[in-house]
Amino acid sequence: MSVKSRREKIKQIITQTEVNTQGELAKMLSEEGFSVTQATVSRDIKELGLIKEKGKVLNYRYALPETNLLVSEDKVIPLLRAFVTNVTSARNLVVVKTLEGHGSACGMAVDKLSLQGVLGSIAGDDTLLIVAESDELAIAVKQKIKGYLNV
Repeated sequence: MSVKSRREKIKQIITQTEVNTQGELAKMLSEEGFSVTQATVSRDIKELGLIKEKGKVLNYRYALPETNLLVSEDKVIPLLRAFVTNVTSARNLVVVKTLEGHGSACGMAVDKLSLQGVLGSIAGDDTLLIVAESDELAIAVKQKIKGYLNV
């Protein structure tokens, strides 16, 4: 089956069922006949731009982003508050530690905030690395993220 059909199935699954983890989504895809690994599901989530939002049954669930709308701070800040555990900086780098499995979602949230001075970011399972234009801007980015967490 093609990547396109797998991603369409992911969209279908997350709109019909609350899915909280990549593992759950991989299992559901497998039940639908798609042979996937967690890494494949992770790439699909990133490519589809899926976000985590408050669920009706689960605390958080994967969802499709709102299309053609700017994502406002009030949509992504709750995600950061829920999953970020620590924010530090060293030189022009900002390291954001998250709960396990939420590095990518927090990375997407930070990207949506379009913070001044951010060149880019790389997300892992429980860590987000942000590269700033300068040491000073890294400190400003760190303070801005910490401010979102404490408001």
